[in-house]
Amino acid sequence: MADIVLVGAVPRGRALLRSGARAGDLVYVTGALGGAAAGLARLAELAGSAGPNPPQVPEKLEALLAHHLYPQPRIRQGLFLRRRGLATAALDISDGLSTDLAHLCEESEVAAEVNAEMLPIHTGATLAQALHGGEDYELLFTAPAAARLPRTIFNVAVTRIGRIVRRRMGRPTITLITPKGSQPLEAQGWEHFS
Repeated sequence: MADIVLVGAVPRGRALLRSGARAGDLVYVTGALGGAAAGLARLAELAGSAGPNPPQVPEKLEALLAHHLYPQPRIRQGLFLRRRGLATAALDISDGLSTDLAHLCEESEVAAEVNAEMLPIHTGATLAQALHGGEDYELLFTAPAAARLPRTIFNVAVTRIGRIVRRRMGRPTITLITPKGSQPLEAQGWEHFS
């Protein structure tokens, strides 16, 4: 077993928490989603076909696998948002968008609508991998509709993917809006202790 623990500090009362989203806020992500899940799926295929020897990664697959093998946490982008007071709530996408957005909604006592056509899907990834695949370490955050967010933060794209709405009895916590209509988006990413 191996484990890594990181410890840091933030000025009192200035942390970006999961609990700050409010109805009317817009939902954003940095970068592209699903790249780590697509890379992991490709690695599993390579391992299955390698026999008893470790698989050799073809050079043409290095770009697809890089997102899984060498994740780039968006620390600078998070600090940018915190310093400028742009985000109301934030977390990284380590368990998958569907699961991490559910955590944000639960902590903020709100619901969300996500537009599938607005999702920045990583090249080679599927919609399902973008929604449920984990380990992307992109930022998922909310900001007031009036906030002026840049299109990129330190050369990483910022994309609006939806909005925060009031939580209502009988309605899903997260609704996925597609060209075929709306449907509940169930958390299907990584669930700890399940």
